[in-house]
Amino acid sequence: MTSHSNDKQLACTLAAGEKQKTWFAGLRREVFEGGQPYAIVNADTPHDLFHVLGVPVVTNQWWAAVVAAKRLSEEYLDAMNAQGYNENLCKYCSIGLATSKVDLGERAPWGGLPKPALLCARLTCDCSQRIFQQWADQTGAPFFPLEAPGTSVLPANWWELSRDRWEELCEPRRLDFAVDELKQLITVLEGIGGRRFDADELRVFLQRVNEQEEQFEVVRQLIATAPKCPVRVTEQITNVMSTQWHRGSEWALSHARRFREEVQARVDAGIAVCPTERKRLMWIGAGLWHNTAFYNAFEESHGAVFVWSMYLPFGPDWYIRYGLDDPLRALASRVVTMNEVLHNAPYAPAWIVREAQANRIDGAVVLMPRGSRPSAAGTLFITTALEAAGIPTLLIEADMVDPRGWNGPAVHAQMTQWLEERVG
Repeated sequence: MTSHSNDKQLACTLAAGEKQKTWFAGLRREVFEGGQPYAIVNADTPHDLFHVLGVPVVTNQWWAAVVAAKRLSEEYLDAMNAQGYNENLCKYCSIGLATSKVDLGERAPWGGLPKPALLCARLTCDCSQRIFQQWADQTGAPFFPLEAPGTSVLPANWWELSRDRWEELCEPRRLDFAVDELKQLITVLEGIGGRRFDADELRVFLQRVNEQEEQFEVVRQLIATAPKCPVRVTEQITNVMSTQWHRGSEWALSHARRFREEVQARVDAGIAVCPTERKRLMWIGAGLWHNTAFYNAFEESHGAVFVWSMYLPFGPDWYIRYGLDDPLRALASRVVTMNEVLHNAPYAPAWIVREAQANRIDGAVVLMPRGSRPSAAGTLFITTALEAAGIPTLLIEADMVDPRGWNGPAVHAQMTQWLEERVG
């Protein structure tokens, strides 16, 4: 289970990690010493509004990943269970609540979360409202929930509509509802951040987001068409997601360009993650944050390289919005169906099969986190679609941030058998 080299092969990966650390340290300092308000938000909320209205955000899922990477999630979750919380509660959402309820003192990751001025989540599963309301009660901050209005339009080829025909894809009635909610959120954020909303400022911001995602589109094509994978999936995720959390900023656009340039240089020089690459794999689901070494564990032994995860291609296909005459409505179209296209049938299966074919995928490893309903709900539909397309799949029941159910030797044996008997 060794890899060809250290798990960070790109200079921009180190820069992205350092950006997150220095940004969070500065945020804590500004909150504690300067009284700067900030918000805790879910990944599928309109971060763009918070940014243009001067309210920094900490993303719940990013924070859960940090906790897991610091090997602290088991301690937090055990303490939550001892307090009576259900063992099957979604760990991805609830681990943030745990860090506010369980005091680990100086061992808290990066010093812990300061008290927020607001919490915001989109109600895409049963537990979201209860978890965030309890988190709000724990911190004394208000909670602003965003609804997830149901759709009657389910085009499997949503990526062909999302950039230019988003009004058609997301339906006028749903967009009307979402815009009204975003206007209410704007009023709240104006009170917190002390700025007035400016539609022109949001338009310029969303244009920068488009430019950023266009850089990722180039990287996506470079990886898909290169003879062998030029950048590990872990480094794709680090560079893409650190940039997404700061999307619309000058730093984010600059880093996206830097990432694209470095990947282009590797492709031009014929540099591969694994020179003996023989099997191209895709990872379905959120990152395995408590054990990211898993992704390069089978490179030397089997020439098996993870070349794809949702994080890089989803940005170009879902974040880009052309036609910004009404920037608030365009933003609403991105928020109103965001989780659904990633997880629900027919959206997710069709998109992932298309991506598998474009990336010459030989096999797909599918994460099944039973406690996380949105992530798990469409998993079997995705698996069935991949198998029907001739792509062998391996279903692993595990959680992205909870290592307690992870059996390393058993998963390794499972992977080995699958790679040797079914893949390539």
